[in-house]
Amino acid sequence: MPRILVVDDDDTVRGVVGDYLRAAGMEVVTRNDGVDAFATASTQRFDLIVLDLMLPGIDGLEVHRRLCRCGIRTPVIMLTAKASEADRVLGLETGADDYLTKPFSARELVLRVQSILRRSGASETHESERQIVVDGDIRLDLTARKAFRDEAQLDLTLREYDLLAHFVTHPDEVMSREELMGHVWGWEYGDPSTVTVHVRRVRSKIEADPANPKRLVTVWGRGYRWEPAEE
Repeated sequence: MPRILVVDDDDTVRGVVGDYLRAAGMEVVTRNDGVDAFATASTQRFDLIVLDLMLPGIDGLEVHRRLCRCGIRTPVIMLTAKASEADRVLGLETGADDYLTKPFSARELVLRVQSILRRSGASETHESERQIVVDGDIRLDLTARKAFRDEAQLDLTLREYDLLAHFVTHPDEVMSREELMGHVWGWEYGDPSTVTVHVRRVRSKIEADPANPKRLVTVWGRGYRWEPAEE
């Protein structure tokens, strides 16, 4: 049974979200402020955290930053009552895997939680059966959902891994932000800045010079393309 931590200072939101997640077969723990949320998330195991941006004590961004500094990479869905692109991007820049803007559908939240949980469930497979993709200094273990650069494992969030894997397995294809939202996020509609932020974060981890990318390149007016390594 997946364990989900729901953090929100609104009693109604915590209650409704908790009820829907429990109905979907998940164990739910709730907290109503940032200090308690960090203490709980840093001492207990959770499969995913639903984290409100605006919290008493310390806000959701700071909770997530502190968890990352402690080496805790539990997937996070950020909730925000702020509709501006800058606020949404800020949450993604901290490494959140997804976000929802209030008011939101509890059913949609459950679907997004289930999607992330499916992606995070790396199966234990014999080494000889693993699906390995190598492209220059980038190596992907598609079975274990791990990525390496020059044999060093990359510290990627779930969405960053999904995005990199999609590019590497579709070399030389130009993909728009809208197409990437559909293939990687599974969204029919969404904020294109989500893709922009994740591309920037992936580049920071795989490119020798992220400001002048050579592998994950921009095709102006079209989208992005993965440049396979020369033989």
